[in-house]
Amino acid sequence: MKQVLTLFLLTYAVYANYSFEPSETCKECHPSIYKEFTSTQHAKASIFDDEIHAAVWKKHPKNTKLESYACAKCHTPAASNIEELVKTNNGVVPDANSSTQREGISCAYCHRIEFIKHDRMMNMNVISKEEKSYFGSLKEHIESPFHKIKTNSAHFNSGNVCIGCHSHKKNKYDMNVCSTNVKYELERDNCVSCHMPKVKGSVSNLHETKEHTFHGFPGTHVHQDMLSQYVELNLKENTNTFDVIIENKSTHALSLHPMRVMQVRTRITREGKTIELPNRNFARVIGANGKPTPPWLAKEVVKDTAVKGNEKRVLSYNYTLQKGDKVEVSIGYYLVNPKMLKGLGLEKSEVATKFHLFKTKSFEIKK
Repeated sequence: MKQVLTLFLLTYAVYANYSFEPSETCKECHPSIYKEFTSTQHAKASIFDDEIHAAVWKKHPKNTKLESYACAKCHTPAASNIEELVKTNNGVVPDANSSTQREGISCAYCHRIEFIKHDRMMNMNVISKEEKSYFGSLKEHIESPFHKIKTNSAHFNSGNVCIGCHSHKKNKYDMNVCSTNVKYELERDNCVSCHMPKVKGSVSNLHETKEHTFHGFPGTHVHQDMLSQYVELNLKENTNTFDVIIENKSTHALSLHPMRVMQVRTRITREGKTIELPNRNFARVIGANGKPTPPWLAKEVVKDTAVKGNEKRVLSYNYTLQKGDKVEVSIGYYLVNPKMLKGLGLEKSEVATKFHLFKTKSFEIKK
């Protein structure tokens, strides 16, 4: 057993101060993919480039007590001093002048994930020790003069490579504060099909292909339009009321992060006048003793109204529609619940206060 463990530690590392090639070096051969990547939260994951993450970290007790930057595990994994950052009580804090910390979740980091170490508190990415040797999904490829290429299609095509960071995260109270994989949905489905679809354009300048896997990672921050196809909005007329039906075709909830809130807005246009109906909010609120708290203090789910995976949510409106009415239904979200803005000091943040429109559909009443 000791020999096996020693071999494991020599070959792989969960946290190790390894060297990763800067993402910018990839653009020479992968210009389209690099351009897509730079627009994403993967590229902007550090506290120096993500103001919402920075605001939360500013309040975190591990920061105020200078214990460790535990978030580096997923937000700055390519940092040259990752082991020191995640250690407890050593006084090492994030450094804005460190180019490796500003890398966020780099290209080289993701493509060196050998496999995922599953754990109760959170999963871990196990990184190959071999530098400039990258895993990918193509079964046929040419030799690169800049790095080795190793096919790991089962790992990458299934999206298994994502669940090191995107599966679950528990706090010290064993509370799952943020989870995509609530009921092991990722064991049955594929992250890549929705969040990394195939798009036109070559994978590289050295190996011409008609299409490549999109590295813009559609999500709540960018390229939301690429995900709107997985949510359907419909309307059902009743005698004196009407229903708005939200159909979530994905396997996970529409609102995953406990800081976010989704909102449905419904308006009716009748004879040139617009009537705004009350907004409906949906969120997963975590906390303790029945009240919301920061994630590190949460012990329970206080309220969960999020639209679940594969759910059809019916919203009833006590309003009588007439012939000629135009009903416009919009669904969108706030990255930070408006009730949390002041506590995080984000009242003037454009990205935190903005209502991100996800999908709109109009219905004309013809009865």
